[in-house]
Amino acid sequence: MRDVYVVAAHTIKFGKYLEKTISELSAMTVSPCLKEAGLDKKDIQALWFSNSAWGEYKRQVCIRGQVALRPLGIDAIPITNLENACAGGSTAFHHAWMGVASGMYDITMALGAEKIYDQNQALVFSGFLTGLDVGNFGKTLERLGDVALSENEKKAMATHIEKYKGLAKQSSGKGRKKSFKDKFMAQRDALVVAIRIGETMGYDMLKKLRKLGSGDHSPFMDVYGYEARQHMKKFGTTIEHLAAIASKNHFHSSLNPNAQYQFLVSTEQVLADRLVTWPLTRSMCAPIGDGAASAILCDEATVRRLGLSGQAVKVRASILGSGMARDRDGIDIGERLSRLAYEKAGVGPAEIAFAEVHDATAYGELHQCESLGFCRLGEGGRYAESGATKLGGKQPVNPSGGLESRGHPIGASGLAQIHELVTQLRGAAGPRQVSGAKLAIAENGGGALGVEEAAMCIHILEAPSLK
Repeated sequence: MRDVYVVAAHTIKFGKYLEKTISELSAMTVSPCLKEAGLDKKDIQALWFSNSAWGEYKRQVCIRGQVALRPLGIDAIPITNLENACAGGSTAFHHAWMGVASGMYDITMALGAEKIYDQNQALVFSGFLTGLDVGNFGKTLERLGDVALSENEKKAMATHIEKYKGLAKQSSGKGRKKSFKDKFMAQRDALVVAIRIGETMGYDMLKKLRKLGSGDHSPFMDVYGYEARQHMKKFGTTIEHLAAIASKNHFHSSLNPNAQYQFLVSTEQVLADRLVTWPLTRSMCAPIGDGAASAILCDEATVRRLGLSGQAVKVRASILGSGMARDRDGIDIGERLSRLAYEKAGVGPAEIAFAEVHDATAYGELHQCESLGFCRLGEGGRYAESGATKLGGKQPVNPSGGLESRGHPIGASGLAQIHELVTQLRGAAGPRQVSGAKLAIAENGGGALGVEEAAMCIHILEAPSLK
């Protein structure tokens, strides 16, 4: 296997691009990425394209990459379409790495592009159901049978709401009243989605589905909420710990011009924000978004030929794995794959300067800090509370702002992580720069099967060192 280097990485600012097509979003990252490497589109020998939502919302089920890239003049070369839920972008990166490492190609590109914002929000959130086992959804519901709050949890939630209701009212403001037309359209859209789900899963599932999402959020938020509550019961983790993580990520994103959210949110404001599913408030959950991100990879000989040694970030490890059919007490997929990555890179968790992790919720970051070995199992909340994961701390996590604040356009998110690692390792992150960063890790998970993610990628990158 050959050594592989990232010579260019780019992301657009994530957010709402209702008037842009997937092809236009792709162009917004492909052109700057090529320019950074001093390459022409004809220099790319193979490309892996990540997208999850296009088929669900706009019915472009097949040949997505070819459709998106032909208008950009990228054709003829092998274009492989990838769908791996939220891990899609990282999976594209892994395969682009593998193409160079194997010696099959000298220059490859990984690209993720996604449009998730839609006028039909019911359709948007129903799409997230496909990140679960649709054909066996009844079993999933049975596994999550205790997703409903216990009496003690209901009391804790009621106490929390009472404590913060005054601040919540002050900060919520007055929303626009919906017209009859708006209400009618929303009800129509929800009915259309219900019919689609009923046809796919069986109408007997629709009633049961009501416990997983209220129509204003993804069912994965309910799963994360359930997992957070289990961690709280077992280890004494608190909602204040989760709020500290969310507030920290909002601080980091305020320093990131590419972040979807660029404003500060105090811990108290996080706690006072609207509850999505106990104990997760809106500020603890990643927003949906549109976006695109990309990376170009080369072998060492090509790096030297192109004169890019000074900006070439080495890929020390790239691991892709799938979740296992295991019980809750088995080794977590993040721990299992990170061990492989550390072994491949010849390093340990203590040598990692910073991390970008898949924080679809604040609890996700807490969990991954434990899985990556930054702290012991059960100590993730207190580790965050100590300031260790904040810029200037022992081991900053999500200096980009993470999914919670940078945004989460599903198929592009993993490549946005790569962009952050590359930028930081080059010392080019400006006010959010992690001092002296030499090694960094990215973790990106997608979907859910059983008790863990269906797919996950772990990448370890090293600062430029070629002479």
